[in-house]
Amino acid sequence: MIGFLRGRVFSVEAENLTLDVQGVGYWLTCSENTLKEVEALDEAQIWVYTHVREDAIQLFGFSKPLERQVFLSLIKVNGVGPKMAIHILSATPLERLIQMIEAADAKALAQLPKVGKKTAEQMILSLKGKLVSATQGENGEARLAQSFFPARKDIVSALVNLGFRLPEVEKVVEVMDPDFDLQTGVREGLKSLTQQV
Repeated sequence: MIGFLRGRVFSVEAENLTLDVQGVGYWLTCSENTLKEVEALDEAQIWVYTHVREDAIQLFGFSKPLERQVFLSLIKVNGVGPKMAIHILSATPLERLIQMIEAADAKALAQLPKVGKKTAEQMILSLKGKLVSATQGENGEARLAQSFFPARKDIVSALVNLGFRLPEVEKVVEVMDPDFDLQTGVREGLKSLTQQV
């Protein structure tokens, strides 16, 4: 399975990004948020979910590991497929989506594309309490990211203790796979940070 792809941004169109990775073009379905982030870039790193059906293999791409984690949570909800999950992610910021779920605001959720009352209620039933509501403010995304990346805080602390500056460490950790444990995160962080020097 593909975890992420790094390559040249070849083209951006409605819902799709083509990424040129060493001469191979990967066609990824993405949210509007991801497309906006990468359209002005020459090169991008995209986190990937591979969806396999009997008649097709589809790649879904995300500019941040956090967006992929929320997507994976959404497609576990009865009645929500990958395409619908992408439409939901395009329609509202991640923090707002999670706030609606945590507040059990079925009315607001039902206003999202292709989400009716029944699906909104199913989303609340399946996800409420499993996604941490992000608070408003500059640390909202960091708090939300921590809920999906258990080792994040320890990795940041270890790298800072090794003498690296916090802003550089946070940039490196932000694009790490949330499944990394402390040891893997520190090792990968050291690789990235020493290349920057």
